[in-house]
Amino acid sequence: MLDIGKVKESFFKCVKSGEFATIRIVSSYSQNISVRSDVLSPVAGGDDSGYMITVYIGDGSGYAASCDFSDNGIGKAYESARIWAEFNSSKSVVPFSKIEKLNPNGKYSSPVEKPWDKTELAEKIEYLKLLNLKMNGKNIVDRSAAVTFIRKNVWYVTSVGGEALHEFDYMIPFLSLTAAVGTNIQRRSRDSFAIAMQGGLEVFEKTGFNEENAIRLAVEANELLDAPNCPEGTMDIVLDPGQMVLQIHESIGHPLEIDRILGDERNYAGTSFVTLDMIGTFQYGSELLNITFDPTVEGEFATYLIDDDGNKADKKYLIEKGVLKRALGSNISQSRSNVPGVANSRASSWNRPPVDRMANLNMEPGTSSFDEMIASVEKGVFMKTNLSWSIDDSRNKFQFGCEWGRMIENGKLTHLVKNPNYRGISRYFWNNLKMVGNRDTFEMKGVPNCGKAEPNQAIFVGHASPACLFGGVEVFGGE
Repeated sequence: MLDIGKVKESFFKCVKSGEFATIRIVSSYSQNISVRSDVLSPVAGGDDSGYMITVYIGDGSGYAASCDFSDNGIGKAYESARIWAEFNSSKSVVPFSKIEKLNPNGKYSSPVEKPWDKTELAEKIEYLKLLNLKMNGKNIVDRSAAVTFIRKNVWYVTSVGGEALHEFDYMIPFLSLTAAVGTNIQRRSRDSFAIAMQGGLEVFEKTGFNEENAIRLAVEANELLDAPNCPEGTMDIVLDPGQMVLQIHESIGHPLEIDRILGDERNYAGTSFVTLDMIGTFQYGSELLNITFDPTVEGEFATYLIDDDGNKADKKYLIEKGVLKRALGSNISQSRSNVPGVANSRASSWNRPPVDRMANLNMEPGTSSFDEMIASVEKGVFMKTNLSWSIDDSRNKFQFGCEWGRMIENGKLTHLVKNPNYRGISRYFWNNLKMVGNRDTFEMKGVPNCGKAEPNQAIFVGHASPACLFGGVEVFGGE
């Protein structure tokens, strides 16, 4: 058990007069339970704890991470960070002396109704076995029911008395199956890896992690085996919230990261078609497009009090009525770029430095009902659940595939189609947004595996969206 008081005491002993420094302490526990084709995998998980110290001297900053919580370990980490800060003081791209030294205080805890550790492991295993069994049936060749629970506590402490604590409980449930007849293979899942939220076992109910959906997936996979291939042509598409998660994430979230726009991610994750001079004027999408950065939504996957550089988290419009208003960059990136940003400096753990990341990136609901969207379409496809994605390194040209599709003909949903795919160019695609679903079509999702930075950081991102209608989209099938 970490003695946070002792860790802080050791940290404060290292601080020299006039220095500003921070320590970010992370302690996490995880457990993964998985049942595949009625076979329980070894229950995996474990504990992990460590810290990162950042020191600011003049125009420089330096950081060092360690899992050695002894006085000697903390002293060595602090001294290493100080050496780097002194070395960088005359070489840094960022003049850190001009960046405000933040001193946050407060506490955040995930909303939990049914704590994970109040239910016996055996009971959770039996529930996953039940869901796995319900997915079995004709032509089903593989099926998985799994859940990952993560509890993470993060303390952010400054050398001048600031202290903020986050107590996170993350739930990542997963249902997936594969049906096959010869080389005809179809996959159905419960929104792939997009149903994660903060909370306890009540997340199962909130996300439809239940017997009804397990049975439905098996039925739909078999229906897809008999369905015709998705037709090819330019037409309207309606995307459900699960697929909108991927669309928002890849063609809005990543291209708006300021460090990517500045070229920091060029060698690994790519650049962006967005340039700094677009911010404030660029018509990113139609007037129906409203995208917010909002780490304040209760229960969403990336809700928090402050980011990992101490910036207070609040709701900001990135895109309002289609116009790009601000980008995804925290205080350091804002200083470098001279454009408005948000509190999104985030690290995946104690041994990674924070960089510009998405958090809760949400599309605000519109006024159209689902039936109104369908009724407005002469010819198109309604698509659900992401299956594949490909996007160029500037986050502009993309090609996405879905697990499930249904034709829309003369304002009505008609027959199923398999292997529905669509492609486009980000700026033109969003400007062809024709209708945005109302609150009744709105769903909260989460992505647990957003990768970026070197060394790599996989971080948790929240997304919420209504269903949406796009016009003039290039649609095609796949075998």
